[in-house]
Amino acid sequence: MKNRKISNILLERSNSRFGRIIILTGARQTGKTTLVKQIFPKHDYISIEDPITVEQYKSLTASQWESTYPNAILDEIQKEPQLIESIKSVYDQFPEPRYILLGSSQIMLLKNIRESLAGRCQILEMFPLTLPEMLTNSWDEEVQLSWFQNLILNNDVDNIPFLLDKIHADKLRVFNYYQQFGGYPAISENDISESEKYEWLRNYVRTYLERDIRDLAELRNLEPFAKTQKLIAINTGQLTNNSQIAAEIGVTSKTVQRFIEYMNISYQTLVLQPWSRNFKKRLVKSTKVHFMDVGVLRTILQKHGELSGHEFESAIVAEIYKQLKTVFADAQFYHLRTSDGREIDLLIEIEAGYIAIEIKKTKAVRSVDAKHFRNLDDILDKPILHKFVLSNDLNINDLGNGVMAIPAVKFLT
Repeated sequence: MKNRKISNILLERSNSRFGRIIILTGARQTGKTTLVKQIFPKHDYISIEDPITVEQYKSLTASQWESTYPNAILDEIQKEPQLIESIKSVYDQFPEPRYILLGSSQIMLLKNIRESLAGRCQILEMFPLTLPEMLTNSWDEEVQLSWFQNLILNNDVDNIPFLLDKIHADKLRVFNYYQQFGGYPAISENDISESEKYEWLRNYVRTYLERDIRDLAELRNLEPFAKTQKLIAINTGQLTNNSQIAAEIGVTSKTVQRFIEYMNISYQTLVLQPWSRNFKKRLVKSTKVHFMDVGVLRTILQKHGELSGHEFESAIVAEIYKQLKTVFADAQFYHLRTSDGREIDLLIEIEAGYIAIEIKKTKAVRSVDAKHFRNLDDILDKPILHKFVLSNDLNINDLGNGVMAIPAVKFLT
């Protein structure tokens, strides 16, 4: 099994006076159930998806919950809002019980939480494996911070990553695996064949459409959504044109926007908003949509070959996003594009300023790859702390004007 960075946070939060109710949400199959069973072995596990027993759970009074299930894990809790009310009642009447609530859909889970558990719970999100997590081989093996995470958390800019570290071969192997299969834990073990991994991903995409989207959107006809999903995948990492997608599918632009929101709140995609605070500059206002997992992206596209440039960009953006979310860094994510075509693939805003990142699939970075950073300071409203070009070039290069070219594999492991 792969260890998870969130493990220590879960334990820490659950032992605090404000951690009597922990909400753990994230996409289906990110390992939420496996993780909490491992961390909380003495908690009773209750599956809300069992139609036989769920009615019995719904009939329990707060006193019965307190005496029978004082410490419990409730899985897929969003499917039964009545149980959230029961947990609220237990919380309000008894000081000792502690609960872990799991759910795979933000909108249904968080809507009920806002109404019932506001001020009573802590909410954590869980994502597919990050590259540092993929490097572990057991629950007991500590998850190391990537070079990028160290930069964000400790401002460790002097420790430039060198290729000849003792586990470079492992890091490169994991990075290549990630580009092919993504980061879902169920298929991360080496003893699973490639054909089995591809089959698992196909089933995942099918289950997402048939269960998660039906639950989330109550769609009778899944075909328009599936077509939208496919077009978003084809155009991953590019400016999103809802009107064009709508015309091709035969739905309204608002329907396309709604479908994209469904993909976003079910943790399938990441929507990058355009940075647009400078009213003196003409900036493009369109969003970009990146798939959260490159294995799922490739499965939707029915693709086993090499990633395209935009697909590689999505894989890197998603990994950066997961890594910052995993360490609970306070950051906002944007892309930036001017009307004359200058573009920054990822703009990360933290309190002190911005980290600007260009992503290139190339194995040979050139000075021209840093051209979009020129005069970027004149556009932004905070200082630029770092400028990076990330690529498959295994050399580290100073491209001038504060731009460093670093191999993506070293930046993210």
